[in-house]
Amino acid sequence: MTSINCNQNSMNLHTKEQLFAKNLFHFIQNNVPHDQPIIVLCIGTDRSTGDSLGPLVGHYLNYKPLMKLQVYGTIDEPVHAKNLEETILNIHNQYDHPYIIAVDAALSTMPKVKTVDVGIGSLSPGAAVKKDLPPIGDLYIKGYVNVSGFMEFSILQNTRLSVVMHMAKQIAQALYYADTHLKQQSSIFKLKGAQ
Repeated sequence: MTSINCNQNSMNLHTKEQLFAKNLFHFIQNNVPHDQPIIVLCIGTDRSTGDSLGPLVGHYLNYKPLMKLQVYGTIDEPVHAKNLEETILNIHNQYDHPYIIAVDAALSTMPKVKTVDVGIGSLSPGAAVKKDLPPIGDLYIKGYVNVSGFMEFSILQNTRLSVVMHMAKQIAQALYYADTHLKQQSSIFKLKGAQ
């Protein structure tokens, strides 16, 4: 399978693609600044299988030796509807001009299930369950975990965990590649500055 719906500002990738993590990494690498704090904001809750994509990405990233990315939202400390605005405020209080990569689960039509949209701009968390939350992110990663339709809260509750875990691992791997690249870039900048 190949990428679909690809342009300069967004890309849709299928998790069955052999180079999924690498292609996602390349999009992130080409669009993330090297001179700002990079925050990965993993949105969702561990109380719903379908909505656990964000916390699982954060969970997997916590086991990586990250140097440049700061992660908010894990299985143990999720960022969800009740604490999202407070978390965003804390991020802006702690970091000067943070660049936020927002990660969240979404519902769509059957052809988009098991695919991920990545793009420049913000996402609207809670849209699948009709929550009115502020748009967030400079770059978004939206994983389609199930079909949308009637009683979407119930659909999220009954989403297969294997689908969500597989997608979360691949997204986390791409973000880890990005962290490694950012670390290498900052080393180059330090060497140039030392001359």
